[in-house]
Order: sequence, then structure tokens, then C-alpha cells
Amino acid sequence: MVEQEEGGGSGGSGGISEEEAAQYDRQIRLWGLEAQRRLRASRVLLVGMKGLGAEVAKNLILAGVKGLTMLDHQQVSPEDTRAQFLIPVGSLGRNRAEASLERAQNLNPMVEVKADTENIENKAEDFFTQFDAVCLTCCSRHVMVKIDHICHKNNIKFFTGDIFGYYGYTFANLGAHEFVEEKTKVTKVSQGVEDGPDTKKAKLDSTETTMVKKRVVFCQLKEALAVDWSSEKAKAALKRTSPDYFLLQVLLKFRSDKGRDPLPKSYAEDSELLLHIRNEVLDSLGVGADLLPDDFVSYCFSEMAPVCAVVGGVLGQEVVKALSQRDPPHNNFFFFDGIKGNGLVECLGPS
Repeated sequence: MVEQEEGGGSGGSGGISEEEAAQYDRQIRLWGLEAQRRLRASRVLLVGMKGLGAEVAKNLILAGVKGLTMLDHQQVSPEDTRAQFLIPVGSLGRNRAEASLERAQNLNPMVEVKADTENIENKAEDFFTQFDAVCLTCCSRHVMVKIDHICHKNNIKFFTGDIFGYYGYTFANLGAHEFVEEKTKVTKVSQGVEDGPDTKKAKLDSTETTMVKKRVVFCQLKEALAVDWSSEKAKAALKRTSPDYFLLQVLLKFRSDKGRDPLPKSYAEDSELLLHIRNEVLDSLGVGADLLPDDFVSYCFSEMAPVCAVVGGVLGQEVVKALSQRDPPHNNFFFFDGIKGNGLVECLGPS
């Protein structure tokens, strides 16, 4: 990672109207006019309008992106009503994206919100090039890897995330990403106090800040999911790696095999299959099955609304940071454990 001090900020309105400046006044004060200008010029594709998708949509619309396209080819099911607050009562059988459109648009009339009912798998590569960021939920591993590759090739910010019961994750591939971070300036110690008790105070009393430019490079999702755990270096890192990474591998395999996520109504059958997939997946990765104790199956069914809120808040904020090029992004996984009530960032991929 390289860094250097950034020059003077841009002046003027930066393309933001007085009405927009008033609407976004609080966040402009938080991350600056230039960051808001970049955000206001960005278009985002959000795929999958279940509970997590609703949270991300809400956060991006309120933040003030230029446009948000919500894409989902599935119909509203009874389970969707538990965590998807954008879908009104009485919408069973309607398309999820279309059912979410009115409430989503009402959150912020300044954002252009659209619904797309086509299957993401039927979209051509040039469809994605109209967006500055793509965020996937509810997609298979194959689709995620494919679209991440398209985004990487076309310099589009890529995000994905999902909720499985009490567990949630996000992943980002921002390519070679540049951003600025606000740092407190350290004042030079006045002559004569270098060795005295006021030395530390003299360095920390400053309230002056500077903007520092940084650059970080991300790997693709395919690489992040294909870590070779057989090397000595990887085995040493295994002790520090969250078990949630391996849980994700198991749940994505279940989704690929069954074409769905674990369902409460088929708890016994799905629990047995999850344990079988755990043994198969962890063995193929070269790690022991004891990394995921059997009780993990009790906590990964359905979407939990509070977990959607936490992970959706994190995922929405990461998209905002990437588009506004303000503050360090999560590189590259974020895992949330609702049982323990904690989350952590893991950087996994080629060494």
C-alpha cells in the first residue's frame, strides 16, 4: 500500500444542486462534498431483493447514489415477509423487485430507482458496463464468480453478500482501488521540550487534519475461494482464519447442489445434507471437519432480520466508501456471527 498527501480539494458545487446540498447536508459534513459528488454520479446494480437486498437498497438510496437498479426474477414468498420491509402486505406472487419499487423510490425521490425482472444469468456482459458498482445477493457461486470476472475486466466495483440464519458475509473486489483517508497531523515538538513531560502532549494536541491518498489491490472472488490450505504458510494462517470462511464454502455448495438455501420446513433433511457437504468440502480443502462442529446446522436457516440489518449496513457502507473513494475499504471478506454478536474482516486469497 502506498500513500501520499493529497493536494487541495475541489471547489464549487461539484454538480450538486442547492436542493441536493440541503438533502445531503449531514453526510456532506461527514465525508465531504467531493465524496458526495462522486456518489451522486454513480449507478449501482443490486441483485436479489430478499431481506439483505432491501437493507442495502435502503442504505444506498438514502446515501444518494444517482441510480439504483434492483434486479430479481423471483416471486414474493411467505418467507420474504419476515425480513423484507420494502415489500407491502398482500404482495405474494408478485415479482420481488417490482413489489419493492414503490417503497424504495419513496425513500429518496432524488435517486432514480428501477426494477428489472430478468434473470441475472441471462444478462449479456455489456449490460453490466452501465454501472459503477454491482452488488449480488442470493446468487450461486458460479454466477458470482462469472460476474466478478466481468466486473474485474471492465473496472466495475464488485460486491456480494448473503445471510444464512444467524450468519452473514460480504466480499468485495475493487480491483486497484484508490481512496483518501483523513489523518490527524502530528505537530513538531517545540524546541526545548523534546525530552520533557510536554513532548507527548505537544504531538497530540493538534486538531489539524490532512487528506492522505492510498491505493490497495483486491483479488477476484474465484481466487479468494480457492485458497490452497496444504502449504506450510497456509496451515499457519489457518489458526487465525475464521471458521465462517469454511462455513460459507459449505453453504455455497449446498446452494449450488439444491438450487436453494436451507429451509426451515425441511430442517431434518437439510441438516443431514449440510453435515455431509461439510465433510466433503472441508476434506477437499485439506482441513479437518472438526473446524465446523455439528451444531453449526442449527444456526444457518432462513434470513434473520437483525442479521440482515447489520450485514446490510456494512455492505451498503462499503459500496458508499468505494464509490466516493473515501476511507479504507474492507479487503476482502467481512463475516458476521449473530450468535456471538461480532464481525471481523479477513483478507483471503493468493499469498
